[in-house]
Amino acid sequence: MGRAPINVLVANSWKVHRALRFQTDSDTHQIPVEIKKAIITAASKSQRTLPLQSLVDRDGLTKTALRIIIEEILSAGIDEICLVVCPGDEEAYAVAAGGHAGRLRFVEQTEPRGYGHAVFCGRDFVGGKPFLLLVGDHLYVSGGQKRSAQQLVEIARTENCSVSAVQATHESKLPHYGTVGGHLVAGRKGLYEIEQVLEKPTPTEAEQKLIVPGLRAGHYLCFFGMHVLTPAVMELLSEEIAQCGNRSIHLSTALAKLAKRERYLACELEGHRYDIGVKYGLLTAQLALALDGEDRDEVLSGLVELLARRAL
Repeated sequence: MGRAPINVLVANSWKVHRALRFQTDSDTHQIPVEIKKAIITAASKSQRTLPLQSLVDRDGLTKTALRIIIEEILSAGIDEICLVVCPGDEEAYAVAAGGHAGRLRFVEQTEPRGYGHAVFCGRDFVGGKPFLLLVGDHLYVSGGQKRSAQQLVEIARTENCSVSAVQATHESKLPHYGTVGGHLVAGRKGLYEIEQVLEKPTPTEAEQKLIVPGLRAGHYLCFFGMHVLTPAVMELLSEEIAQCGNRSIHLSTALAKLAKRERYLACELEGHRYDIGVKYGLLTAQLALALDGEDRDEVLSGLVELLARRAL
């Protein structure tokens, strides 16, 4: 038999090295991923007013987007929440949280240095422990009995590592999301080992570096706006901040390094994200919540009537 090509040998050697390194990490750091705290980021100029918007939730009650996000977190058994805001926004957010305001600890992002920096502002709050991370401009509708955050937290506990929720997304929307590449975990539907992370890649970059076998053509695994992350992420963000000076800090950069350092998974949850910061995003999220709620029939009747009038 002939020898295998050198590039195949190198690739296989790297896979073995990677597997052994993660196995060693697992053997020596058997600390269960118990998630007791959550961070919500809401400090960017384009994002800061979105969590204050009101919608009618699935239970028929009018709530702010922030309150809906907080209740998403509470469904996962987490009641200690850090909200990262712009200076001066605390009062407005406390009002928007309603009866949940007492659960919040506010932290200000005093300078606009990007999403990664906003996450890092919550470092003292999480105190070297794993944490749930959500953005303030996404709402979620689950396709099952468990809400999205609860699904993600349970997966992270089972797998004992960082897990980012992802959603198969058309390449036309890549400018809005961080995107991952990797491979399906054997025998596990919708669970992927992450090998690469890119922040808002172009379709060309995604095609070259982020193809995931099994996805429809032109679709990629984009972040869901929800992560469970280990303390290593805060360490990596600290290194980024020290190296980058005053430049903007991307969380995706730290997550790309995390994938090289320890086991890091992506999971397609049973549910969908709705970005309320894009055009018609708030309207789309409202429709999704309404169609998932107790007023579904009434909403459907209204939509049919509206479409019938438009057809005349």
